[in-house]
Amino acid sequence: MPPADEQADPSSTAPQEVVARAFGAENRARLLERYFEQAGPVTTENAWQHVYRLLLWIDRTTALAHCYESDKAQPGRPWYARSLAFHDWVSTELRVTPAALAEEIDWLFREAVKDLAARVVVGRSAAYERQRAPYAGRTFPEPGEDPELAAIIREALGKWMPSAPPDDELRALTRRIHAYLTQENKRKNLVGEGFEDVITAVMRRLHFGNRIQIRTRVVLHDLPGFHPSPPTEKMKKVDLAVLAGSARTLVTAKWSIRADREEQFMSDFQTYERLESAGQDFGYVLITNEFDAARLRAACERRRQNAPLFTHIVHINPAAVNVVYRDGSAEGATVVRTHIASGRLMSLQAWLETVGASQRRNTKR
Repeated sequence: MPPADEQADPSSTAPQEVVARAFGAENRARLLERYFEQAGPVTTENAWQHVYRLLLWIDRTTALAHCYESDKAQPGRPWYARSLAFHDWVSTELRVTPAALAEEIDWLFREAVKDLAARVVVGRSAAYERQRAPYAGRTFPEPGEDPELAAIIREALGKWMPSAPPDDELRALTRRIHAYLTQENKRKNLVGEGFEDVITAVMRRLHFGNRIQIRTRVVLHDLPGFHPSPPTEKMKKVDLAVLAGSARTLVTAKWSIRADREEQFMSDFQTYERLESAGQDFGYVLITNEFDAARLRAACERRRQNAPLFTHIVHINPAAVNVVYRDGSAEGATVVRTHIASGRLMSLQAWLETVGASQRRNTKR
């Protein structure tokens, strides 16, 4: 059993556990509550703005709002021009300058990083000091200390500083820089489940009424009208489920669509269909912020037997897709614009209004 001071000491928590708490579901829920307390009313019209303010981020290598893979969006490549167009469009829609956009988006990640930094600082107490005690006076480096980075900072900024910063302040700065850079790989996890959480948080604030239930990362057989998976199969979960009376909509929420996910969509539907026990249709919806024309076209046109695979394909805001492909040079861009015009690739606003209309119809019955 650990010593008493270590049991009560946050520093006894393993680093990976500290990270998990900062980026985990419980903290995301707390942060989302805080965001919406100060965000003002949520409407179907501004829902997409909340999604972007919470989750959209700046690609560090281009300094532009992220809409495609970083390596394909570098200056000189086609997606750099499209990223510029997207950044300009988002800035205009959110009524900020392009230079100020970074402060208006990525709220959830930035706040989680702040929480992580606070947890790490608090953690350096009794256990930390006890572990270092045998080496006192031997000038051991502090965690995050980086003399080479400190030298670069001094060289770059020295002529503008009236005096050299103290060593302990430089150490604190290099630790902050390292924390900022190394936590970027946590974004993938946060955007994955965070996307589901944000969509759910938005929907719960639209006052659809008691007849609509929204459930996140729910086990399939916990939903009405579905059998449990056989014991030999992994238990199946649904990103998001929308229940309105007897109507059931299973939602897969994916910020982007990788090649492996395209195959997963069909596999998931076949599992849902096989385990359906009520003998009734269910909706199957994809919500995404994908910008690749070929992937969007494939999602719109994918079929199972004699019907489209997805009941609805929802993009956070298809107007942004139209802006990205306004030059018309990308393969499949014309077809995607056609799907947008027909409503096959619909906006988050349009889909939320469809959900609301369904709720009103169920209420009248």
